[in-house]
Amino acid sequence: MSKNQELQSRKVAAIARGMGNMYSAYVSHALNAELWDVEGNRYIDFGTGIAVCNTGHSHPKIVAAVQAQVAKFSHTCVMVNPYEQAVELAEKLNQRMPGTSPKKTIFVSTGAEAVENAIKIARAHTGRRGTIAFTGGFHGRTNLTMALTGKTTPYKHLFGPFAGDIYHAPFPMTYHGISVDDAMHGIETLFKVAIEARDVAAIIVEPVQGEGGFYAAPVEFLQRLRTLCDETGIVLIIDEIQSGFGRTGTFFNSERAGIEADLMTMAKGIAGGYPLSAVVGKAEIMDAPLPGGLGGTYGGSPVGCAAALAVLEVIEAENLVQRANEIGARFKTRIEAMAKRHPGVIGDIRINGAMMAIELVHNDDAHRPNTELTQKIIGQAQAHGLIVLSCGYYSNVIRFLPPLTISDELIDEGFDKFDAIMATVLS
Repeated sequence: MSKNQELQSRKVAAIARGMGNMYSAYVSHALNAELWDVEGNRYIDFGTGIAVCNTGHSHPKIVAAVQAQVAKFSHTCVMVNPYEQAVELAEKLNQRMPGTSPKKTIFVSTGAEAVENAIKIARAHTGRRGTIAFTGGFHGRTNLTMALTGKTTPYKHLFGPFAGDIYHAPFPMTYHGISVDDAMHGIETLFKVAIEARDVAAIIVEPVQGEGGFYAAPVEFLQRLRTLCDETGIVLIIDEIQSGFGRTGTFFNSERAGIEADLMTMAKGIAGGYPLSAVVGKAEIMDAPLPGGLGGTYGGSPVGCAAALAVLEVIEAENLVQRANEIGARFKTRIEAMAKRHPGVIGDIRINGAMMAIELVHNDDAHRPNTELTQKIIGQAQAHGLIVLSCGYYSNVIRFLPPLTISDELIDEGFDKFDAIMATVLS
């Protein structure tokens, strides 16, 4: 039995099956866009822990910042004895969030916590009860965020009942024939048949759906949501957990629509792999909860804050926002060439900076998702020394999320591996 097999056997025996793993390659160490497992096998990482390590694995500046902080102290709880690192990071995030309104921040530990707290803040501010989310959206695995998530299996199956007063409207997807007008009509229908606008506290939307398949919300849609929320007093929450921190070629993806969210959730790429998340928003809304109503023991970890401050420095110093667009362009060229070699297989190509995806179908038919092919690709990736991820409403999307620090040479080497996988599974 190999070392990877031994560890997988121990993992299955020790860890609940609900926390599954896509690959049985147990990581020994990693650097930038490369991983090595416990047997010495090397992998090119096109997943980065699900868009977490935007600045690459073990970036020296982030390692140094974390080591320096741990040598001082690792925890006091920001709600007991606060520290400058949290204050400085909050100031920088307030400045980074789009819009001219004064901003404030809270820190928690995970993306789901950020979403839950954003809903709490919206309810406290409005005195209303309802929340509208979208089909295909993903917001977490806690009870409230499962209710918000617009996909059943594996996220919601077996886990109900869920939090109440959560409603779903269609998300616009041009490839699947759902227009912006369709999506807005869906919201108006909810106002007529399920909950009045004056009872809705918040609308939450991903500007690029993550687990849902990397569909980008059209600029017009985000702008119309902003107008609707202004007219009805609803809080607009933009979930930038996967799309933020330079991933899509703007620091936050919603910048492309020229709108200002009321609240924004942030996690994943915020701290280079250290557990940290945040809600940033308009100060008057953020201050609605009373003291003690927000927070958590580990929220705003000093180690996480130190890492996040280093992440912001690296993004700026290495021009990673622009690099995301260069990565997207290089992948686009390779993907389009692949699509020509395998006609009818890649139904749609979605490039949002370095948040990229291909949707796999049968015979170029958008209504015939090729889930089986997607599973075969994932099943072959480890043997080819590549880490890629799947996603999608129909689980038929391959997504590419390399570090923004990846070199062109590693992109090409990694895509050569992907080419070989496709050739193998389609032969």
